[in-house]
Amino acid sequence: MRSSNSSLAVRSTFMGGAALAAMVAASPVMAQQTAASTALPGDIIVTATKRSESLQIVPISVQALGSDRLDQHQVSNFDDYAKLLPSVSFQSFGPSQSQLFFRGVSSGGDGLPGGSLPATGLYIDDIPVTTIGSSVDIHIYDIARVEALSGPQGTLFGASSLSGTLRIITNKPDPSAFSAGYDLQGNKYGKGNAGGVAEGFVNIPINDSMAVRLVGFYQHDGGYIDNTLGARTYTLGDDDPTTNVSVDNRDLVKKNFNDIDTYGGRAALRVDLDDNWTVTPAVLFQHQIAHGSFLFDPRAGDLEVHDFKPGRNFDRWVQSALTIEGKISNWDVAYSGGYFDRVIDNQADYSYYTVAYDTIPGYTKFEDSQGDFLDPTQSYHNHQHLTKQTHELRVSSPATDRFRLTAGFFVQRQANDNTTDYTIDGLGSIPVSPAVHGDDIFLTSTKIVHRDYAMFGEASFDITPDVTLTGGLRGFISKNTLFGFSGYLSNTDPAVCFPSGTDARPCNNIDKRVIDAGETHRVSLRWQVDDDRMVYATYSTGFRPGGNNRRPGINPYKPDTITNYEIGWKTSWFDRRLRFNGAVFMEDWKKLQYALAPVGDAGVTNIYNAGDARIKGAEADFSLSITEQLILSGSGTYIDSKLRTNFCEIGPDGNPDCASGVLAAPRGTRLPIQPKLKGNLTARYNFTVRSIDAYLQAATQHQSGTRTYLGDIEANLLGPTRAFTTFDFAIGGRVRNWSFEAFIQNAFDKRGQLSINTVCVPIYCGPYGRIYPVKPQFFGVKVGQRF
Repeated sequence: MRSSNSSLAVRSTFMGGAALAAMVAASPVMAQQTAASTALPGDIIVTATKRSESLQIVPISVQALGSDRLDQHQVSNFDDYAKLLPSVSFQSFGPSQSQLFFRGVSSGGDGLPGGSLPATGLYIDDIPVTTIGSSVDIHIYDIARVEALSGPQGTLFGASSLSGTLRIITNKPDPSAFSAGYDLQGNKYGKGNAGGVAEGFVNIPINDSMAVRLVGFYQHDGGYIDNTLGARTYTLGDDDPTTNVSVDNRDLVKKNFNDIDTYGGRAALRVDLDDNWTVTPAVLFQHQIAHGSFLFDPRAGDLEVHDFKPGRNFDRWVQSALTIEGKISNWDVAYSGGYFDRVIDNQADYSYYTVAYDTIPGYTKFEDSQGDFLDPTQSYHNHQHLTKQTHELRVSSPATDRFRLTAGFFVQRQANDNTTDYTIDGLGSIPVSPAVHGDDIFLTSTKIVHRDYAMFGEASFDITPDVTLTGGLRGFISKNTLFGFSGYLSNTDPAVCFPSGTDARPCNNIDKRVIDAGETHRVSLRWQVDDDRMVYATYSTGFRPGGNNRRPGINPYKPDTITNYEIGWKTSWFDRRLRFNGAVFMEDWKKLQYALAPVGDAGVTNIYNAGDARIKGAEADFSLSITEQLILSGSGTYIDSKLRTNFCEIGPDGNPDCASGVLAAPRGTRLPIQPKLKGNLTARYNFTVRSIDAYLQAATQHQSGTRTYLGDIEANLLGPTRAFTTFDFAIGGRVRNWSFEAFIQNAFDKRGQLSINTVCVPIYCGPYGRIYPVKPQFFGVKVGQRF
C-alpha cells in the first residue's frame, strides 16, 4: 500500500500491467549506457538476462510481479500468483502438487515421480529448484519480485526451460540500514474453516560491510472440501452375490477436511570482502502438511468427495545457496551454487481404481485363511527423496561496451529416490497372495539420476546506438540413469530380476541409461525507437532431455525441442502514463513427451514421444494512470496450440504402432491444460483520508475452458473444463508505519475448474474424474508494521 501524493509514485507502483513490480532505484551504471537503454525513473530492474537491466529494454517476453503487486493481491503461494500470469497454466492435485507451463507447452502428462523432467524451469534467485514431478510451492513473503520469462530459455537457463522460466527473487541483506516488519492475517473460506498467517522479517547490519536478513512465517489454511458418507459393493467380477464385499467410509467422514499447515524461513548473510567482492550464503527451509483432498467429486456434491482411504501430502525442503560476486579487472564474475534437499510423502485414496477393476471378468478374489474375502480397496502411498546440486560460474564484460559478452559453465546432478506402493490391507498375509512386497499388489522402487553439463555464451553488439544484435549458444551433455524395481509379483521372475541387496524391494528388474547431447541457441534484434519505445524480434530454441521408461521392452523416450519465433514491443506513452508491452509468437514443438497408460496394460504409465505440435499466440499487458489516483492495469494471453502430426495408438508391445492406422490423437488435436484465453484486469483508486494513504481495489480474472488430456480416449472420459470469471475486492491503507486491509477473493464463489484429474490413469478412473477448483470464496483482514 503506497501513498498517492504524486503521479510519479502512482506510476512507479502501477507500471506495466501484469508486469508490475516494486520500483528499484536506478543503478549508477545501467546494463547498457546508451540513450536506448538508460533506465528512466520508475523503470523495473530485472535480471532475466543475468544482467541488471530495465524491463523495458529486455528483448524477451518478461512479466514481473513486484513486492507491491504481490501484496496488493494477497499472494502467498503458487496458485495466487499464477492467476496473475496469463501465459502460465498448470495442473494440480493441491499445494506442492502442481506442474506449471508457459504458452501452452503442455501434453498433460507431466508430474510423475518417475516421469519426464519438467517443461518449465523454476529458480530461487540464481539457483534452480526444478525437480522431477511436482513444482516447489514457495511461500511468498519478503520477496522482491516474481519474474516470468515466457518461451524457451535454453541459452542462459538450461534444459528444463523448454516452455519458460519462473524466478522467485528474494530481498537481500542490506548493510546500509536496519529494517524489520511483521504481518498478521486472519482469514476464512466462505463456507469453510478459518485460517491465519503470521510473517516477519528483520534486516540487521553487523557493520558497514556485513548484514544478515532473517525471515520466518507460519500459515494455517482452513479446509473447504467435505468427505461425506459413501458406500459401495464390489461384485468382484462375477454374478455370485456371496462373493460381494460391501464397504463404507464412515470412519473418515469429516467436514472441511483439506486443511494445510505451512511454516518455514530464510536466513541470508552478506559479506562485502572489499569494494569489488561480495559473498552471500543463504539457507531456505519450508515444511508443509496438507490433509484430505483438494479436488472435489461433482457426483458426490459441490465441494464434496467420498474418500475411502486417508489422504495427506507432506512436503519438506531445504535449499542451501552460496553466491559470490566480484570483478576481475573490469569484468564481472559470478558464482552461484546450491544444494537442494526435498522429501515428499503422499497418501491418497486409490479406491476408484479398484472400482474400475471389479467390473472386469476374472478379477482376482482375495480370500483370507478363514475363507472370507478381503476388502479390495486400494490405497496409494508415494515417498520421494529428491536432491539437487548445482554450480554455475559466469563472467560478463563491462555493460558500457559496445560489444558485451556473458559466458560460463553449468554443472548439475539431481536424483530422485522414489517408492510408490499400491496396497490392499492384509494382502500379504493371505494363503495364496499376489502381493509383490508386504501388502503391495504393485510396487515401484527406483532411483533416477540426471546429470547435466553445459557451457554457454551470449553476446550483444550495438550496430548503432539504437539497434542491438544479440546471439547466444549453449552446448550440453545430459545423462539419465534409472535403476530399481517396478511391477507385480509376476515381475520378480529370477530370469529377469536380480537380487537387490535391500529390504525396500524384492529384487531389481530395471537398469537403464541414456545420454543426450546437443545445443540450443538464440538470436535477437532490438530497435530502441526512442527512450519510451522498443521493438524486438527473437528466434530461440529450447530442449528437454529424454529418459528411460521403467517397463522392460519399452523404448527410451527421446528429447523434445521447441523453436520459437517472436516479435515483441515494450512501450510507454503520454508522458509514461500508459505502459503497453506485448508479443506475438509461433512455436514449433518437436517430439513432445507424453505420459500414457496403454489400454490393457493395467494402468502402467510410460513416456512416449507423441509427435509434433505448433503453438501460435499473443500476450500483452498494460498499465494506465487515468488520473494520479486511478490506475487501470491488466494482462492477457491468447493461445492456439494443436498437434501437427498424428499421435499413433500404442501397440501390444507397449510402443507406438503407426502401421495399424489407429490414432491416440489425430493431427489438429488441441493441446491440453492451457486455456485459449486467459486474462486479468485490476482497477485501483488511491486517496488520502486525513493522515491515511488509503486505497480501493477491484480485480477480475477470466479464463476459457480447456481440453483435459491429449489422447482422445482420456479426453472423452474426463471431458473439458468450463470457462469461468472471478472477482476480487480489497480496501486498505497506511498510516505512519502501520498498514491494514480487508479483502475478499472470488467474491461470488464461482466454481471455476482449473483442471480435471484422476489418481489412477483415465482409461480406468476416467468416469470418476475430480475437479481442481479455483479457490472458493475467501475473505480476510491483515495488519502489518514496518520499522
